[in-house]
Amino acid sequence: MNNESLIKKVVRISVIAAMYVALTLALSFMSYGGIQYRVAEILVLLCFFRKDYAISMIIGCAIANAFSPLGLIDVAMGTLATAIAVTGIMFSKRLIVAGLFPVVANALIVAWELQIVFKEPFWFSALTVGFGEAVVILVGVIIFMLLRQNEKFLTLIKANQNLPKDVTSND
Repeated sequence: MNNESLIKKVVRISVIAAMYVALTLALSFMSYGGIQYRVAEILVLLCFFRKDYAISMIIGCAIANAFSPLGLIDVAMGTLATAIAVTGIMFSKRLIVAGLFPVVANALIVAWELQIVFKEPFWFSALTVGFGEAVVILVGVIIFMLLRQNEKFLTLIKANQNLPKDVTSND
């Protein structure tokens, strides 16, 4: 990999991480807590099309959670949930299956975090966090199912996996 392509890769990953942070903070009133609809989570589905977007998501989540009312514990646990979720997404072959990973990871890990910090009941928190995540991810799956058919979009994101049969890799 030459320096120019490395710089382009770093810029691409940084822009997506910044988008995650900006979306989370712009909608902060619904991005944190026991019932959350973190719209930025839709971006985790980019990892379905290109594995290195996992770096963007992990960095973006860590930065966004630095602004969380829960503080450093949210940086650690929220970032752990994202790391687990994107790992599953990266290796999924079906978008709908990929969407299950962030729902389950966030439901369980954020519920555990809320139990530690606020003494919230674990399973109730898992249901509320999981519900909010499921709503956002369902919207994301629908959006990406439609975008997956758009060759210009796939070129823009440099998709190199899980492409429709009539599209070649953009790597």
